[in-house]
Amino acid sequence: MGKTSIEEIRRLKGRARLPVLTAYDYPMARLLDELEMPLILVGDSLGMVVLGYPDTTEVTMEDMEHHVRAVARARPQALIIADLPYQSYETPAQALENTHRLIRAGADGVKAEGGGRIADSIRAITAEGIPFMGHLGMLPQQIKEEGRYRIKGKTDNEERSLLQEARLLDDLGAFSIVLELVEKNVSASITKSVSSLTIGIGSGPHCDGQILVTHDLVGGFPWFTPRFVKPKIRVAESIRNAIGEWSNEVQGGSVERNS
Repeated sequence: MGKTSIEEIRRLKGRARLPVLTAYDYPMARLLDELEMPLILVGDSLGMVVLGYPDTTEVTMEDMEHHVRAVARARPQALIIADLPYQSYETPAQALENTHRLIRAGADGVKAEGGGRIADSIRAITAEGIPFMGHLGMLPQQIKEEGRYRIKGKTDNEERSLLQEARLLDDLGAFSIVLELVEKNVSASITKSVSSLTIGIGSGPHCDGQILVTHDLVGGFPWFTPRFVKPKIRVAESIRNAIGEWSNEVQGGSVERNS
């Protein structure tokens, strides 16, 4: 089986739902590849779950390049999409320069947040044939302006705006659009209105696919779990138990000392 292509992803629209998970390092990318995950996102969510930042706005291009390289070393068959971090795509020239940095690091394409405000930057990226993933709804890079995470699309104005932005991204050539914390009926309307695949996170069951932060899915970041996620396992508890048991064995003298 060869590398997943954009064409294969696009053909899923209306035929099959797309699962997407995040990876920030070699072992997780390798595990996801063994499970034949078709698309891996190296998300700027690494700021919170890996680097200990309070939000995504402190993630740098250097951070993203470092983690994209780690994921790419697993040589996954999955398409690797990398987030353009906060304020790294304010102009078309800046967006293109930073996109190429992520591509050189091993990404197959990039994701950025917003619609009309960054339309020129998106055009610059797609004009070079680089796969682009959009992101609408709750935009984590705007958390300082927003003040809190909330569901979008509850008012008529927000619904109209989201539909317009999604159609714009579709026209600009986005192969997929992440819909984060979008009211489920609005997500359904957007999904029917665009040829791009919609990938939901906390946006109901009607999108063309679903994406989660892998740490949330497996309980790997126990200090915070989004309300819309039900972890399938809780690996943090297993780690705590294993380390606690080993530590007790060492202190009790039942573990052989290294000579």
